[in-house]
Amino acid sequence: MLTAKEIRESFKTFFKSKGHQIVPSAPMVVKDDPTLMFTNAGMNQFKDIILGHKDPQWRRATDSQKCLRVSGKHNDLEEVGHDTYHHTMFEMLGNWSFGDYFKHEAIDWAWEFLVDVLKIDPKNLYATVFEGYAPEGLERDNEAASFWEAHLPKDHIINGNKHDNFWEMGDTGPCGPSSEIHIDLRDEAEKAKVPGAELVNKDNPLVIEIWNLVFMQYDRHADGSLHPLPAKVIDTGMGFERLCMVMQGTKSNYDTDVFQPMIKTIGNLAGVKYGDSADKDVAMRVIADHVRAIAFSIADGQLPSNAKAGYVIRRILRRAVRYGFTFLNLKEAFMYRLVDTLIESMGAAYPELPAQADLIKHVIKEEEDSFLRTLATGIKMIEGIIEETKKAGKNQIQGVQAFTLYDTYGFPLDLTELILKENGMTVSEEEFNAEMAKQKARARNAAQTETTDWVNLREGNTEFVGYDLMECDTEILRYRKVTQKNSSYYQLVLSRTPFYAEMGGQVGDKGTLTAGDDVVEVTATKRENNLPVHIVKKLPADVNATFKAVINKEARMAISCNHTATHLLHAALRQVLGTHVEQKGSMVDASMLRFDFSHFKKLTLEEIRKVEKVANQMIRRATPLEEHRNMPIAEAKALGAMALFGEKYGDKVRVVKYGDSVELCGGTHVPNTGNIGFVKILSESSIAAGIRRIEAFTGYAAECYTWDLEDVMLSLRQLLNNAPDVVSAVAKSLNENNSLQKQVDAYVMESAKLVRNDSYKNASDISGIRVLKIYGYMDPEVVKSAVHMVKSDAPENTILLAATRLQGKPMLTIYISDDLVKKGFHAGKMIREAAKAIQGGGGGQPGFAQAGGKNEEGISMAMEKMEQLVAAEA
Repeated sequence: MLTAKEIRESFKTFFKSKGHQIVPSAPMVVKDDPTLMFTNAGMNQFKDIILGHKDPQWRRATDSQKCLRVSGKHNDLEEVGHDTYHHTMFEMLGNWSFGDYFKHEAIDWAWEFLVDVLKIDPKNLYATVFEGYAPEGLERDNEAASFWEAHLPKDHIINGNKHDNFWEMGDTGPCGPSSEIHIDLRDEAEKAKVPGAELVNKDNPLVIEIWNLVFMQYDRHADGSLHPLPAKVIDTGMGFERLCMVMQGTKSNYDTDVFQPMIKTIGNLAGVKYGDSADKDVAMRVIADHVRAIAFSIADGQLPSNAKAGYVIRRILRRAVRYGFTFLNLKEAFMYRLVDTLIESMGAAYPELPAQADLIKHVIKEEEDSFLRTLATGIKMIEGIIEETKKAGKNQIQGVQAFTLYDTYGFPLDLTELILKENGMTVSEEEFNAEMAKQKARARNAAQTETTDWVNLREGNTEFVGYDLMECDTEILRYRKVTQKNSSYYQLVLSRTPFYAEMGGQVGDKGTLTAGDDVVEVTATKRENNLPVHIVKKLPADVNATFKAVINKEARMAISCNHTATHLLHAALRQVLGTHVEQKGSMVDASMLRFDFSHFKKLTLEEIRKVEKVANQMIRRATPLEEHRNMPIAEAKALGAMALFGEKYGDKVRVVKYGDSVELCGGTHVPNTGNIGFVKILSESSIAAGIRRIEAFTGYAAECYTWDLEDVMLSLRQLLNNAPDVVSAVAKSLNENNSLQKQVDAYVMESAKLVRNDSYKNASDISGIRVLKIYGYMDPEVVKSAVHMVKSDAPENTILLAATRLQGKPMLTIYISDDLVKKGFHAGKMIREAAKAIQGGGGGQPGFAQAGGKNEEGISMAMEKMEQLVAAEA
């Protein structure tokens, strides 16, 4: 029986024998592509080739790509664990042809690999072909069907509809028919009852798709029309985990050696055995799947957070923790303990896992601990809701309450339902779903974008000249209009451009396009599918003119200073803290820089100053830029450049070197480190377990920062009568203030004692309850201290009512002894009513509450109201 590792290698080796270049997996986390957060298919790393934005380096390619599908079109998250074949993170085995071979070879080689190499029984295989779609004038894919007839009987070739057998990249762009290969894994008795052909694409867990062959031959325009694609593309994807299930003779992906080591480790941690309980089995499958997605995402540089891709990872992690908490009784952090098992299984194929094992564990554990605290808070809130609902004589909580728990506190509905069930209660799922639908509608409306087709003026691709020039002559290759949130703008693609398109944490350039008297402002430069697009609010008067493209030179210089400074800080951090430090993200614009790096503890002030000192020494050396463009990556590494995990590099790279600082980087940089002036670190903080963040200024911004500090010092010195030693003067002032504060505190305590004693002497009886009253012009601190004194006396059957004012501000206070609280008295509810007399509001606990207001003339009426409320409750 082949192992998972052997199956993966056999696929790549087979297609290498067919002239394919084996390429490494792209990172699972997508960067610099606003249309995509995660790699969800093998073709993602080839999008710019498929779209015609880049010439292919190889005409044939093959790989095993790590993918993640949890949101949007491929939303499999809630199915994961409940069936045997859905996953969040999965591997996709694929082969591609870019303008080379097409359907015939793709089908023949797929058959050869499955039947001749892997020895899969052909009688268990079925193929689907596109049946056609009359509304768009699309006929059945008879070409693909004819090629399949060389391998399969006609009753094993099944027509598939547009949903299943016509692949589209999006609303526009490359698309075409597909042909899926399905396999029937049922036993012979089941096959005799129902032919496999009747179960294809019918969600039968044992009649499943294993390989999809996509034949991209059309280009869909914004009006929905289809046009022939100039260079046809083959894009195939085979689910690695499903193939392992087939080859290892199991009925579930989770029974293969891809998942079993992990499931056994989970069972050992929880003290349970896989297969003994359906609920526990689901939980173990969920955790085994999710820990892979989480670990790979962190290794690729995506940390859990509350936004975008980070939120997706946080959701996956919390779902796993919740299943462990609910069904496996795992009440403490446990997922971080599974990382070693994952590395044993997949570390050889994906070296980013063992290289970052400590970071992955730290981040996962911190997230687990945080969510476990959230669960504890949520459980307390549910208990409060249950109590209130039962008091109201109901056995169903509102769906809005459950949604608030879910949306605000991350408390899942199914756990809410489980706790309610234990208390004989339910939740209105209809209301919950309505609230969820409203939230999704808001998100859709916020993100809705309409894009027209590209208007092509000229053929060609953009030449970036911005490393060497800040202005150049150019022409518009194509443009389109984008409408979003009732506002419109245009995207321009230029033949030559000095504008750097936002990428790698560096913002895009701004500037102008000028033709005669017509000046068009470029408000931003973005990158879409590796295509640099220039954002303008209006089109030029003549789109066919020749333009002078000029970037904002001052902003570019400031951006370059900040970008180069991140490289110097990276080198300085590694020198001061150790070579374990690695960049985990950055952001540079004209105003400042932000640099994230791996390190497990807060930097001391001494360490921060050492880092600054090293970086500024590198600046003062005025080291010139040593740049290598299109250097083979092996040579770049030999030069000392460090390839960062989570980044995708080609065979040729750009190296940016300043002395000992050597980085692979596509950004813009200063010609000489001396141009930076100096760098000043503003802050150092934690953004996740094992990840620190530095924010800093350079150049003119750093000068302004030091001037601001000087202004603060000058103002402080003036406040201290121009004292020569500011620190000593401040210390003296603080000591004097502390002495005076102690005197004030002593006065407050003495006054509070007198007020408390007077309240005891003048106590009244209301329906058998001793009522103490404080009334008149008085400091609220005195009242508060008097209440604490009364409370410390631990009286029973006692209520204290205070109606006071100070400098035109009225204040009401109610204290109720514990025995009366148990009888139903509630200070918070009483004070809300009484506060109306002073045009105010407030609240508090059953035993103590305060309220402020605007009408000091109403304190007499408020005191009367409080007495009436006591009498009514008694």
